[in-house]
Amino acid sequence: MFSSKKSKDIFTIGFYNVENLFDTVDNPNTFDDDFTIDGKRNWNHKRYNDKIKKLGSVISQLGNEKSYYAPAIVGLVEVENAKVVEDLANSKYLKKHHYDFVHYDSPDDRGIDVALLYNKQMFELLGSENFPLYLEDEEGERDYTRDVLVVYGNLNGELVHILVNHWPSRREGTEESEYKRIEAAKLARSIVEVIQAKTYNAKIMIMGDFNDDPTSKSIKDYLITEDFYNPMESLLDRDEMGTLTYDGKWNLFDQIIISKNFFEKEDGKHYFKHAEVFNKKWLKIFRGKLKGSPFRTYIGPWYQGGFSDHFPVYLYLKKKD
Repeated sequence: MFSSKKSKDIFTIGFYNVENLFDTVDNPNTFDDDFTIDGKRNWNHKRYNDKIKKLGSVISQLGNEKSYYAPAIVGLVEVENAKVVEDLANSKYLKKHHYDFVHYDSPDDRGIDVALLYNKQMFELLGSENFPLYLEDEEGERDYTRDVLVVYGNLNGELVHILVNHWPSRREGTEESEYKRIEAAKLARSIVEVIQAKTYNAKIMIMGDFNDDPTSKSIKDYLITEDFYNPMESLLDRDEMGTLTYDGKWNLFDQIIISKNFFEKEDGKHYFKHAEVFNKKWLKIFRGKLKGSPFRTYIGPWYQGGFSDHFPVYLYLKKKD
């Protein structure tokens, strides 16, 4: 490991599934009715504002044990629209950190999207694009899901490319839905290959809630090739290590994968130091059968007032003088 002191040469890259960050307004084009004032979950302005404040507090602390700064970049999934991302960026704990964001509306049936927060003092946005994932259900009908968001820009003067993913869930069953995540992996891989063809030795980060573990077929066989490294895989060896629980078992669906040129220690460049799950005690359920799991906003229809059903993940990059 490296020094326990905070450093101005260490920068944090984060990713967070923020669990149904919906506003209170009904969107007639999506299935967001549960998260409206008249919906069955009794979602309201007070609960929304409380969640925004709590998520902002978590994001502001990612990497603060080693870095002098709040995160330079944070990928987000399960955000309803640009307004909720803007509210998050302007919330109590984040507004002083100069965040802007990138967001596109995805065609997901529930109306949840992916987005990217970035600190304008560290990251200069050069461009972005969203790539739809085309899937069909058993009847041959379009199965609408989240797009892949691609953002590129200068991190402290160095060009980096970031892919933010939220792959199809396991709701229909792990094996039954596996083909969908394999298709998502193929899409992400094709995007990477286009970037690499255009930019020599491109530095790329692939982050997301993949709804698969680092050892799953979609990631091991279809996404990661010999030019990429998944620092999250080594975390699996630890007891009770993951970012979410299901049926009492841990999964590490939330990951940040990097191109191997992040190990090259050249002047003026960023290189990889360490990756971690942000799983502080105060982010966990402290009693009952779910003890130790992420302290979430809802368990089923019951409001809990927590943060998210996922822990965030983050990694440190060090900038060489």
